[in-house]
Amino acid sequence: MSNWMVTQTSSPGRRPRALSPLREHLRDTFWFAPFAAMLIVFVVWVGAQAIDTVIVDSLKEDGDYDTLGELLRFAEDAKAVVSAVGSAMMTFIGVVFSISLVAVQMASGQFTPRVVRLFVRSRITKATFAVFLATFVLTLLVLTAFDSTDDPRTVTSVPLVQSVLTLCMVALSLFLFVLYVNTTLRLMRISHVIARIATESFAVAASMPVPVPVGGEDVLRLDSPTAWVPHEGRAGVLRDVHIARLVRVARKHGVVLRLVPRIGDFVVPGTPVLTVHGGPAPPRRTLRHSVSVGVERTYHQDLGFGLRQLSDIALRALSPAVNDPTTAVQALDRVIQFLASLSRRPLDAVLHRDRGGAVRLVQPVPGWTELVDLGFTEVRGNAVGSPQVSRRMLAGLDDLLRLAPPERREPLVRHRELLRQAVDETTAPPSDRAFALRPDRQGIS
Repeated sequence: MSNWMVTQTSSPGRRPRALSPLREHLRDTFWFAPFAAMLIVFVVWVGAQAIDTVIVDSLKEDGDYDTLGELLRFAEDAKAVVSAVGSAMMTFIGVVFSISLVAVQMASGQFTPRVVRLFVRSRITKATFAVFLATFVLTLLVLTAFDSTDDPRTVTSVPLVQSVLTLCMVALSLFLFVLYVNTTLRLMRISHVIARIATESFAVAASMPVPVPVGGEDVLRLDSPTAWVPHEGRAGVLRDVHIARLVRVARKHGVVLRLVPRIGDFVVPGTPVLTVHGGPAPPRRTLRHSVSVGVERTYHQDLGFGLRQLSDIALRALSPAVNDPTTAVQALDRVIQFLASLSRRPLDAVLHRDRGGAVRLVQPVPGWTELVDLGFTEVRGNAVGSPQVSRRMLAGLDDLLRLAPPERREPLVRHRELLRQAVDETTAPPSDRAFALRPDRQGIS
């Protein structure tokens, strides 16, 4: 029987982190926040209307019709304000939507289409759009609560609390609009986009179980699979897996599950998505909704997606149509930072354990060589004509060689030598070639 071996482990006895694919999927959508805001504002309006009714009934019981008359006069003024707010909100919504479309179009054309997700996941953008819609809905609801009579003795409702609530929503809308414009302008600047990508990438790495070596190296050997689970459903990119559910199912049936494709791989129906070790395959119904497939990659559980985006930005910047080597250097800065953080961390696979410390799920992740190739190969191939990029890449490779353990230096040395060969083969004068091969952390200081 053949064995399958991995050397990555998580803390013994530590319960796997309950990552929520549903939460991540909702963050990638734009409809949830507006619908939730409109539902919440409807519930709040019902409560405010009930309070207004209690106030009117209390004043009637006390016979304080003078106060009711003053409230009616206030309501007439408030009605004009609420009507104006309702009209203005639709204009504001149109402005926000237009700014968002322009920002997304510019980011997609200048950086890479994959950074559009940053705008979709922006909390400020969603909050602004949601509050604007909620304010508009609230104005419509409040307008229906105004009583047509002017007689305090026959009035049934005076939307006092509702009008104050509307003014509070307007103030919140204006505050969020200022934050939204500021955030959108930041996201249109490449340095902030690159920083956001790096932040998301570090979050993915931090969400993985912390490796704890046992006796220098903790090795798990899996016998040949006893069964395999095919992918059912549509073809697409493997976005994420429900780790907690898979660990729970594997523990219940006394087996070890191994994810066959990596997060970010394209899977088609009928191909193996899980192999089972140590027993028969769990019932299909227990594994339902444990694997999520979509049309594009996401940050959730995808260790290499950040490097993919940074590499795309650098390639776009080095294209003849853009010719922006400074942007490529900024992307390389973050590539080197991310690789430096993983230089001594076990890779290739992540082991998820149950409460008893037994390994229940093996999740493949990119290895060190694959991550280094992803970060440098394509950029290196386009950096020959740009001394700024070649100098920054050499400095970054030298830094990584100092940080990486001896067994991980081979791919770094290989990329360094290939870059030197590519520069030496150019027709540039010897002095220019020597200048391009001089390491510099700023590219050209």
